[in-house]
Amino acid sequence: MGLILNNGEARTPLDDDEKEGLLIPTITERRELNEFEQLGVDRAREWTKKRKFPLEQILTEEFLKELHKRMFTGIWKWAGEFRNSNKNLGVDKLQIRSELRKLLDDCRYWIDHKAFAEDEIATRFSHRLVTIHPFANGNGRHCRLAADVLVSQGLGRSHFTWGSINLTGQGEARATYLKALREADDGKYERLIEFARQ
Repeated sequence: MGLILNNGEARTPLDDDEKEGLLIPTITERRELNEFEQLGVDRAREWTKKRKFPLEQILTEEFLKELHKRMFTGIWKWAGEFRNSNKNLGVDKLQIRSELRKLLDDCRYWIDHKAFAEDEIATRFSHRLVTIHPFANGNGRHCRLAADVLVSQGLGRSHFTWGSINLTGQGEARATYLKALREADDGKYERLIEFARQ
């Protein structure tokens, strides 16, 4: 079954693998799933704005798992749990915890030694977190929200805007974001920092 076009919007049916762990049986299309997930992301964002998180709490595995759980609870049964299978992205499932520990330690070092400006620390953190790809789904949105909490509450700057739009769908903003991520893969963070502040 291909794409069904409706009012210019592509509707992609979810296959059985994509539905694995989905808690809302009425969701059948990618567009519907994105809408439900965005509502969860918005609720989690509000939760982060209503509370104060000290830096030492933000830079923990427990906080990152809780943030993911708050983003996707009620949508995915595995919300807040690290993936237990390998994907075409990310580290081996058995390396998630150790790679995350390295990232958290590195981030503390960057902050303690003022290795980079605050925005660069947060974008480096976001980039490394998405390359670890700790969860089965929602890693991009999770790493951006985690970076927002880090930069605003941990580092005392304003929230990032990340292009000011939803990056889950195709479009120019997503293409720009993915290009910035590829440059960050090569150690060039300027475009990613710029995009985070657009």
